[in-house]
Amino acid sequence: MPSVFFKNYLRELNNIFGDINSKEFEVFIGELIVAYERQSNIFVCGNGGSASTASHFACDINKGVSFGKDKRFKVICLNDNIPTLLAYANDISYDDVFVEQLKNFMVKDDLVIGVSGSGNSGNILKAIEYANKNGGNTFGICGYDGGKLKTLAQKSMVIQSNDMQKVEDIHMIVIHCAMQYLCGYLK
Repeated sequence: MPSVFFKNYLRELNNIFGDINSKEFEVFIGELIVAYERQSNIFVCGNGGSASTASHFACDINKGVSFGKDKRFKVICLNDNIPTLLAYANDISYDDVFVEQLKNFMVKDDLVIGVSGSGNSGNILKAIEYANKNGGNTFGICGYDGGKLKTLAQKSMVIQSNDMQKVEDIHMIVIHCAMQYLCGYLK
């Protein structure tokens, strides 16, 4: 029955909410505020559903939080330029699609956020590693056990679930919570 499935899905999602570490969210907000105060760029990237989350994050912060303000957040989603992604994927490798863009734009103290449900996406890890080695600040938004991203990123938030769709659901909620918190912060 669809209604039983739906209720079970929501019940399981609700159980995951109880395991979320709110301190990790606080650290995430802190990183965003520091980047805003410094007027650093914030680069965000993801694959698949996480690419949609990354793109949605850039929209929510650039427009939803910053619209009408003199001082604004500067968020750039590295997976939104499809021709650039495809050129790097075709000519170099898919693992290099984000790091090569960072080489063009990232400067010291910029924030690089990797969104990966598994925490093991090669192109996300390569971008985070590059940022770490070149004076950037890094934050991983992960699921499962955090994968390699949890320890490679300087700071991270892990949604402890082995269900990719529920991880992605909660990642979007985290992004919306960040947006609404930052709207209040900038008032």
